[in-house]
Amino acid sequence: MSHAWMPKSPCGDGCLTEGAPTVAFGRRVLRFTAAIGVIFGAFLSAPLVLVLRGMPRERLVRLLFAGILRSFGVKLRVLGDERFRAVPGRGALVVNNHISWLDIIAVNAVQPMRALAKKEVGAWPVLGLLVRRGGSIFLDRENLRSLPATMDELADAMRGGSLVSVTPEGTTWCGLGSGRFRPATFQAAIDGGVPVRPLALRFRLADGRETTQPAFIGPESLIASLRRVAALRGLVLEVHVCPEIAPGRASDRRELAALAESAVQAALGRVQIPAQRRRRAPAAAPAPAAAPAPKAVSQ
Repeated sequence: MSHAWMPKSPCGDGCLTEGAPTVAFGRRVLRFTAAIGVIFGAFLSAPLVLVLRGMPRERLVRLLFAGILRSFGVKLRVLGDERFRAVPGRGALVVNNHISWLDIIAVNAVQPMRALAKKEVGAWPVLGLLVRRGGSIFLDRENLRSLPATMDELADAMRGGSLVSVTPEGTTWCGLGSGRFRPATFQAAIDGGVPVRPLALRFRLADGRETTQPAFIGPESLIASLRRVAALRGLVLEVHVCPEIAPGRASDRRELAALAESAVQAALGRVQIPAQRRRRAPAAAPAPAAAPAPKAVSQ
């Protein structure tokens, strides 16, 4: 049951860009087969993931998530600080714009970490298992009363040294359009005394065109989205690693959310007034009547 505060996106089928090249049906079948193979490998290696610690565990988890991307023909390109790695004992809130189910896979292929995910994701086939095994914190978006306890759990996890991935838009957008970064989860970063690390995600085709085809938007099912991604040829997922926002730089969670949102938009080459500034700006006074335009003078 939804409520007035439930994040909603206007993106739908009409946002999907056309003209994306596709692969033959046989290649699509091979991609699904390869993805199933990677997932089966994840099942077999699950006990090893639980036993390993430190860099060996990170390498294995990164390899599994990168394998899923490769199985679907997705090339991962990391821009910015490519040395973005976990520092033992130092937690952080990692935030990114939300476009597709591929987002969390790409983030973990760059740096394995825990995630704050909606509880429905835990019930998804395949991806749900990986997310649960990764130590995700689940959020019940339909129950606002559970939000404070979830934010306390998130703050405790980061205070304990965990990196936690969050999508503060609260729902998926097509990628060309984007939503406001909601401030609730940023309070957990303030309470935990940890930095915020923004990541900006963008999907391109091999020829450089930006595409919305991988977006998981509207009422479509996960299976439908999987099929569309598996059909794409030359898909590139760019992850822009933005500079870290240090603890104490923002006076409150709204300002912190605005800083992170602006960093993501800047990395994507877009100019956007932070949502808080838009919301707080007073209404403009009516413009006075324009004077008659002077006649043009020939030069």
